[in-house]
Amino acid sequence: MASDRRPRVRAPELSGRGWLNTGGQDIALKDLRGKVVVLDFWTFCCVNCLHVLDELRELEAEFTDSLVLVGVHSPKFEHEADPVALEAAVERYAVHHAVLDDPELVTWQAYTARAWPTLVVIDPEGYIVAQLAGEGHAHGLTVLVREMLEEHRTKGTLRTGDAPYVPPQPAETALRFPGKVAALSDGSFIVSDTAHHQVVRLEADLTTERERFGGAGEFNEPQGVLVLPDPVAQRVGYDVVVADSVHHQVKGIRLGDGSIRTLAGTGQQLRERSGSGAALAQDLSTPWDVAWWIDRVVIAMAGTHQIWALHLGLDPAENTVAVLAGTSSEGIRDGVAHEAWFAQPSGLAVSPDGVRLWVADSEASALRSIMLTNSGFEVKTHIGQGLFEFGHRDGSGPEALMQHPLGVVPLPDGSVALTDTYNGAIRRYDPAKDEVSTLVTDLAEPSGACVEHDGEEARLVVVESAAHRVTRVGIPADAQKVDGPAHQTHRRPTELAAGQVTLSVAFEPPTGQKLDLRYGDPTQLMVSSTPDAFLRDGGGTATGLQRQLQLDPAVGSGILHVSVRAAACDGDPVSGEVPEHAACHLYQQDWGIPVVLADGAPAELTLDLRGL
Repeated sequence: MASDRRPRVRAPELSGRGWLNTGGQDIALKDLRGKVVVLDFWTFCCVNCLHVLDELRELEAEFTDSLVLVGVHSPKFEHEADPVALEAAVERYAVHHAVLDDPELVTWQAYTARAWPTLVVIDPEGYIVAQLAGEGHAHGLTVLVREMLEEHRTKGTLRTGDAPYVPPQPAETALRFPGKVAALSDGSFIVSDTAHHQVVRLEADLTTERERFGGAGEFNEPQGVLVLPDPVAQRVGYDVVVADSVHHQVKGIRLGDGSIRTLAGTGQQLRERSGSGAALAQDLSTPWDVAWWIDRVVIAMAGTHQIWALHLGLDPAENTVAVLAGTSSEGIRDGVAHEAWFAQPSGLAVSPDGVRLWVADSEASALRSIMLTNSGFEVKTHIGQGLFEFGHRDGSGPEALMQHPLGVVPLPDGSVALTDTYNGAIRRYDPAKDEVSTLVTDLAEPSGACVEHDGEEARLVVVESAAHRVTRVGIPADAQKVDGPAHQTHRRPTELAAGQVTLSVAFEPPTGQKLDLRYGDPTQLMVSSTPDAFLRDGGGTATGLQRQLQLDPAVGSGILHVSVRAAACDGDPVSGEVPEHAACHLYQQDWGIPVVLADGAPAELTLDLRGL
């Protein structure tokens, strides 16, 4: 069985600040002895972590008496270490299992986790059986749990019942964790009421509800909302476009009768490489926002770190989609759109002249833009330094810092306002001066905004997601100035030897799957570093799961960026033993690993994509 492939290692104790969803009770591993335990290391900003939460729901339901799922929340951003924010996130994302609050990453480090998300499987006797990084492991995890249950039922080491989960009792509010807002021409507003799985039309007072659309089954955590230009709406027969994030679809609402139709997406999450073609036949991955640009609906495809374009036909069956920008690698890389990297794009807005598409790139705490030039679409970064650098600092664009912004909106003077979500602020970027300032502070996780004109006065209508409301804020003539601290995600660096280091990615396909070698090596490894000089040799993209790296002792420290993909199929594709209706599965993960070079340190780095 899979658990015998490595020496048995006793699972470290679960240590943190406290527990959620347990009725106030602490949990020790000895309390879970006799159960299969799956630890889910997550952080609530991470879209891949949200995908894993959805994947694990069926596992929880199937093995409810014999499996205990424990979320270990190890924050990336400073705001995520706030216990109030974590409690809200556990409700927001419908986490129905016990959660350990691990703000100092104590348990994260004890289990040598290196990526969000990471899953660790512990057997009923308290030993680690597997460690899996990234998403897409639901099938293999289900097979592994079944094997473990059979083994420990036979050994007599399995027990059932006594789940530690105690449901919380959240307050009721008219809106629940709303996401985005758009203005209608009559002075009313369209708001995505995300946790209620509905879209709401609010009157100008921002409180009175005119009507609601959808609900559970029709929407699942809707986010971005777009009011189509009148000529387009009249042509296609619907008025509002909605990014339906958990259904992985884009939908349209006709305000006249409340009817809802699917415009793009099959309802399945995109697992393979991004495609193009018929929109209703194409899988999507967590669309988070939508905007109208160059006669297309552009989509912030947060789940694949890309920007897509949706062409609307007269009938949804005629709709087509294509990737506009991004390779699906996560990070900051500018230049030609199809070679650029994004990091969970979550907000879109179009400049008043229609020339530029602004992108709030949340995981990199960045403001990016896309422009159509004579040579094609080009991507540029205006604010943002990397995946792990953030803070609240005004000044020039290259020096300014934000913290996980989710929204962006053009202002009348040609600048843009950003909902700097985890700083609780509205920031302003002036492209003419390349300067960042702060307009408003002390908001509760602002996630989206639009501009409202009242005569000559312009105001912002802002979604305060964590306060469950939409509110108005003025646009100060003189922006505030904030010179706050810079932050980096506090993860213990990995010590490695200077010079040659062997990088290996452990990948063991689940029982019943084999690597698909029919068309060559089905693996891909991409390696780079920050700064570039840290990695003297071994960078780039190639097949295989092992690479020889040369790390420069003169640089001394840096971050290794590692991306891996591996394709495995049901049965054995090489021998021809493939079951009817066999499926192939793509496993992938990105790591950003802080490294410091030290004498006597290991000359080997092993990462678990699916290590057993």
